[in-house]
Amino acid sequence: MWAQESTPPFSATEREQVYTTSISKRAAGALEALAIADAAKSNKVHELIMSQYRALRARDEAMDDLFVALGKTAPGVETNRAAVLAILSRQLHRQFLDKLSAELTPGQVEAVKDKMTYNKLKVTFDAYCLILPSMSHDQKDRVMAFLRDAREEAMDGGSADEKSAIFQKYKDQINAYLGQHGYDVAKATQEWEAKQASAAPTGNQSKPPN
Repeated sequence: MWAQESTPPFSATEREQVYTTSISKRAAGALEALAIADAAKSNKVHELIMSQYRALRARDEAMDDLFVALGKTAPGVETNRAAVLAILSRQLHRQFLDKLSAELTPGQVEAVKDKMTYNKLKVTFDAYCLILPSMSHDQKDRVMAFLRDAREEAMDGGSADEKSAIFQKYKDQINAYLGQHGYDVAKATQEWEAKQASAAPTGNQSKPPN
């Protein structure tokens, strides 16, 4: 019998190349939304975004090493991870935004934030407005404030799943706030989905908003 062939693991250099390609594409996606005419400035912003992704990865790796080491002598110390993560992220976040603000307009900085969080602020806000069209202007402003906070925190998320989890945390707060004002978000969502399903031709139902 032939020995089963196995695929050799990626080398450290190959993994780094894959990672660099990935974050370069993300940075390029943000630049497309900025339409910067100055090539030198565009390149600088591209490098700033890539450097931030690298800094977030380095933060996560340092955190992993720290808590593995601490866990050997202090079981249960992992519960302190969120607090330490917030402290480390705060400085990275502030420095990154300061550097971006030195190169970009406030509107362009907002665009970078949206790209780094997969445009979840707009998608989520539009979904709430669609499902709860009777929200007042003040209520919409409050929902937007929650989502802006979510975006700021999610920018520091180390993965897409982590960013989604952060937005979900704030969506839970939004739902609680709206519940205090007489809205049942879960029920309204179900009713909206049922309405969409009944209105669309078979096999062509609209997807529920995220």
